[in-house]
Amino acid sequence: MTKIEFDDLGPVKLLQLYDPESGLRGIVVVDNIALGPAIGGVRISPTVSLQEVARLARTMTLKSAIAGLDHGGGKAGIVADPKQQNIEQLVRAFARMMGGVEEYVPAPDMGSDEAMMVWIKEEIGRVLGLPEEVGGLPLDKLGATGYGVAECAEIACNYIDLPLQGARVAIQGFGNVGRAAARFLSKKGAVIVAVSDSGGTLTQGRGLKVDELITTKLHKGAVLESPQGTPLPVEAIFCVDCDILVPSATPDVIHRGNIGQLKAKLILQGANIPVTMEAEELLARNGVLVVPDFIANAGGLIMAAMEYRQKSAEEAFVAIERKIQKNTDKILHKAKKEQLLPRVAAERLAVERVKAAMAMRNLSYPWH
Repeated sequence: MTKIEFDDLGPVKLLQLYDPESGLRGIVVVDNIALGPAIGGVRISPTVSLQEVARLARTMTLKSAIAGLDHGGGKAGIVADPKQQNIEQLVRAFARMMGGVEEYVPAPDMGSDEAMMVWIKEEIGRVLGLPEEVGGLPLDKLGATGYGVAECAEIACNYIDLPLQGARVAIQGFGNVGRAAARFLSKKGAVIVAVSDSGGTLTQGRGLKVDELITTKLHKGAVLESPQGTPLPVEAIFCVDCDILVPSATPDVIHRGNIGQLKAKLILQGANIPVTMEAEELLARNGVLVVPDFIANAGGLIMAAMEYRQKSAEEAFVAIERKIQKNTDKILHKAKKEQLLPRVAAERLAVERVKAAMAMRNLSYPWH
C-alpha cells in the first residue's frame, strides 16, 4: 500500500472499501474538519488511488480555508470506469458503505455527475451538486469551476501585463471544467486557440468557435470530430503557442519532462494537482506565473458550499466572482512582495486559518 504522510492538519480519517457482491473498490479520505464538515468530490477512474485521493483531500482543505468557507476538506474515489455497465450499482454500494462517515459530504468530480449524486442522496441523504430539478445547484451544468477559472484569469493577467481581451488560450481537457472555462473565457474576449481531450488536440490560430466545439464534444464525444481546426496528437496541447494554458483534466500532466515545451506565460490550474511541485518551481524560475489549483478552480467548491446553505445559483455566482477575484489578487500580491511561489503564499494563509480553528476547538492528532 502507498505510504500516506500525516502532518499537522491530517488526514484525520482514511477508509478503504470493498464489496465482493458488486465488485466495488472505494476510498474515502477526510483530511481536516476544523472549519466544518468536509466537502469533496467522488472521483471515478480505473486508476484512482489512495495516494491521489489523499492529495486531493488536502487540496480541498486548503481550498475551503483560503476561500473563507466554513468547511473542511475530503475526497473519495471509486476504482472503476465511469461508463461501465454496473456503475449505478457501484455508486450505490459506495454510498451505503461510506454513509457513516458523517463528517464528509460527497459532490461531483471527474467521472461522476449530478445523476450519480441523486443515487447517493437516495442511499444516504447527504450530498451536494444535485440537479436543479431536485433542489440542487448542478456544478457542472452551471459551469461553476470554469466560471471561477475565468474570474481568476481576469486578475492574474494584470500581474504579467497581459490583456485578457485577445489573449490566446489552450485548454487541456475538454470535460465539464474545460468546456465551461472555454465558454466563460471567450465571453471575456480571450481567444481559444487549442483544446484537447483523450482523443487528441485541435488547434486553430485564429481561434476556435467555442459554441460549435462544445456542441460537437457533447454530441460526438471527441473534439477531433469537429470540422474546424487542425488535428494533432494528445500531447501536442503542451506545445501550442499560447499566452494562457489551462490544464483541466488529470493529475501531474505538467512535469519536469514537458515544461520545456510550454510556451504559455500564465498557467491556471483548472484541475486539481495538474502540475507537479517541481514543475511549478522550475516554471517560476523561467518567468511563468502558475496560479495553484485551490485558488484558480475553487468555483465548484464555493457553489457547493452555497448549496449546503440553500442559496440560489445567482448568489453562488456572485460569491464565486467575489471570492476568487479577491483571493487571486491577495495571493499574487503576497507572492510578488515576498518573492514566494504563489502556491507557497496561498498555503501559508490557508494553513494559518485551519490551525487557528484547530486551536480554538482544541483539536490535535495522536501522531504528534
